[in-house]
Amino acid sequence: METSSPTFAAKFKKKIKDFGPAFFIIGYVVGTGSVTSMVVSGAKFGLSLSWALLLSCFFTYFLLISISKLTIVTGNTLMLLFKKTFGKPITLFIITALAVSIISSVIGVMGVVAEVCMEWISVKTSISFLNKPVIATFFIALLIALFWTGKHENFIKAMSLMVGFMALAFIFTSFMVLKESGKSIIEFFPDLPTGDNTGLIIAGIVGTTMAGVCLASRSILVHEEKWGLNDLKKENKDAMSAMVMTFLISLAIMISATGTLYFKGIPVNDATDLMTALGPWAGDFALTLFTLGIVGAGLSSIFPNLLLFPWLIADYTDTPRNMKRPLFKIIVVLVALSGLIVPFLGGKPVWILIASQAFSPFVMPLITLFLIILINKSEVMKSHKTSLWMNMALGATFIFNCYMLYVAIIGFIDFV
Repeated sequence: METSSPTFAAKFKKKIKDFGPAFFIIGYVVGTGSVTSMVVSGAKFGLSLSWALLLSCFFTYFLLISISKLTIVTGNTLMLLFKKTFGKPITLFIITALAVSIISSVIGVMGVVAEVCMEWISVKTSISFLNKPVIATFFIALLIALFWTGKHENFIKAMSLMVGFMALAFIFTSFMVLKESGKSIIEFFPDLPTGDNTGLIIAGIVGTTMAGVCLASRSILVHEEKWGLNDLKKENKDAMSAMVMTFLISLAIMISATGTLYFKGIPVNDATDLMTALGPWAGDFALTLFTLGIVGAGLSSIFPNLLLFPWLIADYTDTPRNMKRPLFKIIVVLVALSGLIVPFLGGKPVWILIASQAFSPFVMPLITLFLIILINKSEVMKSHKTSLWMNMALGATFIFNCYMLYVAIIGFIDFV
């Protein structure tokens, strides 16, 4: 009996499905927080902080493949393994820290989205009855409605498409900046000044890339994919794809900000200042393109944030991730409503968002240490021992995370 060969569309869909967790990481990491951190870094310091981006992507790769292998071998998710091995109190501390990161991220992201939208409305239209609280309330109500009805897949795809266009625009702009700036590549790496929120920005760059929440969700996604030992190569390729794409897109944003903001001495203090990062190379459409991208990035990163806290609870309690549970619905609504804080009460969403990203390094050394212990326990990994090279890589990751914790603490002290 003859079997028809799969069509190109079917092959493409299978490839996309195989790299589902990678797309989740790219979509979550390359969001409003990443754009904000990279633009502020490029505007203030050129490419001088690109080392933090490179190292965070490099070390995150080892964390991703270790967490994935641990989940595949044991069949358990990360927080459940932490609870079984290290006890409830310390695991609850980690979940609480991740929850703070989630909520603060939602607060900052919605603040940026509302401010950018309001700027676009004031420049491009004659509408006068809208303000930031109204815009934020509309978006929050939309996200809650989508969660409540469960009809969010097409919406998230549309938002991801908008983010993709913005990412391509930044990549195009970065090439134009390098070509037409008239500067040598050396001038893109100025001397790094001390103070001036440098520590907070470094911690924000690392925190948005090496996000503890994202690492915890990686375990959940691998578990949901039902990957087995035969899928370890696929998992490694998936993690590599995620980190390479994250680095290239983030670097393009940083280069664009260097050419359009740093060399012109334009500071970034408010969300509206971010819009000039696409500069004259995107022409009159720059404002609209950036606004669409920020809205897409913001909403597509807030929505998974709404789900992540209940996911962590289900992970910890080893119960199904049934989002129809009343407790989970209440948590989702409360986290969503936190996004109204900045639009209603005021504040600088750019620095609130960077601070929320910079909070991640506070818990990363503990997560990394626990991961190293677990993957070296024979009763956990059974016959699947961890290689010396992987242990060395994770040891270097732990040292890097401890240094980033120090940088984050100094950054917060200087900021306050």
